[in-house]
Amino acid sequence: MSPASPTSQPPRAQDAPPGGDSPRPSFGRPKPPRHPLYELTKPGIAGFVVITTGVSAHVASGGQPSLWPMIHTVVGTGLATGGALALNQYVERDLDARMRRTRSRPIPSGRISPGAALAFGLALVAAGLAWLGLTVGLLPAAFTLASAASYILLYTPLKRKSYLATLVGAVPGALPALIGWTAAGGSPGDLGAWVLFGIYFLWQLPHVLALAWLLQDDYRTVGFLLTPPSDPDGRRIGSHMVYHSISLLLLSVAPTLLGYAGLVYGVGALLLSGAMLAICARAAADMSFPRVKRVFFASLLYQPLLLALLLLNTRPLP
Repeated sequence: MSPASPTSQPPRAQDAPPGGDSPRPSFGRPKPPRHPLYELTKPGIAGFVVITTGVSAHVASGGQPSLWPMIHTVVGTGLATGGALALNQYVERDLDARMRRTRSRPIPSGRISPGAALAFGLALVAAGLAWLGLTVGLLPAAFTLASAASYILLYTPLKRKSYLATLVGAVPGALPALIGWTAAGGSPGDLGAWVLFGIYFLWQLPHVLALAWLLQDDYRTVGFLLTPPSDPDGRRIGSHMVYHSISLLLLSVAPTLLGYAGLVYGVGALLLSGAMLAICARAAADMSFPRVKRVFFASLLYQPLLLALLLLNTRPLP
């Protein structure tokens, strides 16, 4: 349950091109409003959580998942995730009203009342947990509850207290590895489950750090500390993106080394992670808007491509 993608961001003075040229266009474009209940679930993020959960279940089953358990896993996870994202918007409704990129969301824009959003979010979370518990087991439901609770009760309030919120926020985004793994009958103690958890966790860090740097002016308005106050030029964030990318490169090939995936995945993961590291290193050398923006969009491409390789090259269980 990672932070949502940006919609708009005014250019900062330090990003203006030299020589008196006009500033470059703002980051992103506003999206047209849709049905408020649909928007509350943040379908793009919820859909990605569902995909990561499904891929984890696929790997845990050795590439031969049972159809109905997979369907139940996807439906239950999707419902609970959409509900958690709606509850996040309920909790942050006053802050969303103050930020340029979020003021058009359903609650601050007045298209739905806070009470209705709260009821809708709670109903979806309850429905998702019940669905998972009744169809694939209590363990996947428990990990789903842990993901939702850590996102709303830990990450959301911590954003205004500490830069550590970046690390805490990556935990609910990585828990789909354990949801999918246990839903497919795997043990939460299996090394493969925690390798996938680590990959999902590490991928989010360059992604979120890049987003935080791009939206630092908006975040500063409401006191979000997703960028360190003592890092005005972004060198610390740049270094962290590089460190996390190195860790991701090393861990991304583990599914092949452990026998969960084949050589095609291993080579592809190495190439993708190497490219991600190179882009982060280039940004760290000069934290300009265009270079950090490349990190953000590269991270959006990285994970789907890695998951596709894993999905296509999962090795059968012995």
